[in-house]
Amino acid sequence: METLIGQAPAGGPSGQGPGASDLIKDSGLATFREDVLEASRQVPVIVDFWAPWCGPCRQLGPALEKAVMAAGGAVRMVKIDVDQNPEIAGQMRIQSIPAVYAFFQGQPVDGFQGALPDSQVKAFVDRLVKMSGGVTPVDEVMEFARTALAEGRLDDAEAGFAEVLQAEEQHAGALAGLAKIAVARGALEDADEFLAAVPEEKENDAEVAGARAALALAREAAGADGDLAPLQAAVEADPADHQARFDLAVGLHAAGRIDAAVDQLLEIVKRDRKWNDEAARKQLVKLFDALGFDDPIAMDGRRRLSSILFA
Repeated sequence: METLIGQAPAGGPSGQGPGASDLIKDSGLATFREDVLEASRQVPVIVDFWAPWCGPCRQLGPALEKAVMAAGGAVRMVKIDVDQNPEIAGQMRIQSIPAVYAFFQGQPVDGFQGALPDSQVKAFVDRLVKMSGGVTPVDEVMEFARTALAEGRLDDAEAGFAEVLQAEEQHAGALAGLAKIAVARGALEDADEFLAAVPEEKENDAEVAGARAALALAREAAGADGDLAPLQAAVEADPADHQARFDLAVGLHAAGRIDAAVDQLLEIVKRDRKWNDEAARKQLVKLFDALGFDDPIAMDGRRRLSSILFA
């Protein structure tokens, strides 16, 4: 897979300072309108007010340049030396530096003062990319990795999720994706480790919930009896034997017969939705989470479950 995150845009080398690419340039009073106001009609433009003697400016500037270059042309950056351009600093009411303003459609839309950690600088640039309707490099790689995972190309998916984690080490979606890959490979302890690294505030994200559900189902499958004939016979002999039907559903899922597992669980809900503290409905939700929202089996199963519950 071609590396996307942090890749320099075509037509210019990676920025090493002001003027290192068409995306990052010095400006002043004579060119401010063209470089900032007019340019912001196309993409957001970040204006970095700095001075050579400013220590925090020397810390912030490279972080901004790196994030702008990584955005691949979705944003631009203009650097204004306040010592050389006091008129602009005065008009913008700059009281201290570093000071950063973002312009879009000819108007200031965001900004901050002082040096920020690289993660916050990146988040600032990502907000601007999304504001203008663009897609960040991380989003592009995540989409590639999700598609590869859905198509069973585990190596490609793993490479994509790992690349995202290099850029954002606690990216919940990437950690969840790697956990699902580990489950698919039978490495359940590795899946546990990936999920343990998910930030607490992201634990309820849909992708994380799906990975946890997939892990739980894999553990159930590991303990399932591969011989389904006795369970099938028990259900046929007594259709009200919900435990046998539930165990049959677990076994069918373990055998990869997911649609058949859904059928059995729905039959339990239809017959006795309260059985064993709604175990069948909860198992269905777990299975749907593991499949993902757009999976055809999950979509059909949710529709059928709703028709039973709200009949």
